[in-house]
Amino acid sequence: MIPREILKKIRQIEIRTNRIVTETLAGAYHSVFKGQGMNFDEVREYQPGDDVRAIDWNVTARMNHPFIKKFVEERELTLMLVVDVSGSGLFGSRDQSKRELAAEIASVLAFSAIRNNDKVGLILFSDEVEKFIPPRKGRGHVLRVIREVLYYQPQRRGTNLNAALEFLMRVQTHKAVTVIVSDFLTEDGSGTLPKATQTALRQTNRKHDVVAVQITDRYELQLPALGRLILEDAETGEVVEINTGRASSRDAFALRQEKHLGELAKQFRSSGIDSIQLRTDQPYGAALGKFFETRERRRLRG
Repeated sequence: MIPREILKKIRQIEIRTNRIVTETLAGAYHSVFKGQGMNFDEVREYQPGDDVRAIDWNVTARMNHPFIKKFVEERELTLMLVVDVSGSGLFGSRDQSKRELAAEIASVLAFSAIRNNDKVGLILFSDEVEKFIPPRKGRGHVLRVIREVLYYQPQRRGTNLNAALEFLMRVQTHKAVTVIVSDFLTEDGSGTLPKATQTALRQTNRKHDVVAVQITDRYELQLPALGRLILEDAETGEVVEINTGRASSRDAFALRQEKHLGELAKQFRSSGIDSIQLRTDQPYGAALGKFFETRERRRLRG
């Protein structure tokens, strides 16, 4: 039996994200993420303006006037949500943690998918694959996905994206829209993904359509002026002392973090992967809408 407060939280997310899906994203999702090809639908009589290359010569010969083959887009897709549930996702300086924002993003994308009759699957990972939910359709399935992203208790605290990507490549044999939702924090704090992870991303993107959604918190980008702070890394347990009282220290930290974000975005681009940067203290609807618009323009140009 699922506790009432959990059901209430999931229902709140469904209501909030469904509004964004209805007003902004459902049609954009359909346009941006295309099916695997074209399926034969029917043969019909040729009409002026039809492409002569579509003429079915066998039927035309039998009927003594031209017929064409009609094809429709093979629309059905699979959306795989690959969500980071490592320790750093519990951080949030405002009302929402990174994990909670990840659940909302998963909800928006999953509801957009099922409105287009697509399947949705889920992989939760820390430094190992924690949980796998095979792709299915339906509102009940999406609500389960949201619940797992929000409330699953991981066994480990670290992060290993490579393991999640290797698992995805094994279990998902057909091309899927793969959305990785993570803060993409690296152990050394450099903001640069290890070469092995870059290679794994490129290999995954050759088979699947990979999108990276990076979730950050404002205090991971700009330190508050609170004097000396003792902080513990949620993944490694390392404890550090930071003096946030000096403006020069805060400015240097902000510049370094901004550089890290830029380096990460550059790595995604070099791997041919689209990326979105979201923050827990900022509305995400406009950012997602802009991402879909940019991707649609690029698709039309191509």
